[in-house]
Amino acid sequence: MVHAYILVQTEVGKAAAVAASIAGIPGVISAEDVTGPYDVVVRAEADDVDKLGQLVVAQVQGVSGITRTLTCPVVKLS
Repeated sequence: MVHAYILVQTEVGKAAAVAASIAGIPGVISAEDVTGPYDVVVRAEADDVDKLGQLVVAQVQGVSGITRTLTCPVVKLS
């Protein structure tokens, strides 16, 4: 299982609606509005890196109101 954080920038005033839409996508564990350079932080999981990429490109990036995403896969360093 691969886990990742997806940092999302949205159009002005769209963070809450984007987070709510993303939260309903299968594979998304959580989607929360935040402050700072990103507007929504998403925690997602998939069976492998390819499926994670498909989740991000085909599902998350398709949500209306998103301007940019940055996917940060979780790694185990020990």
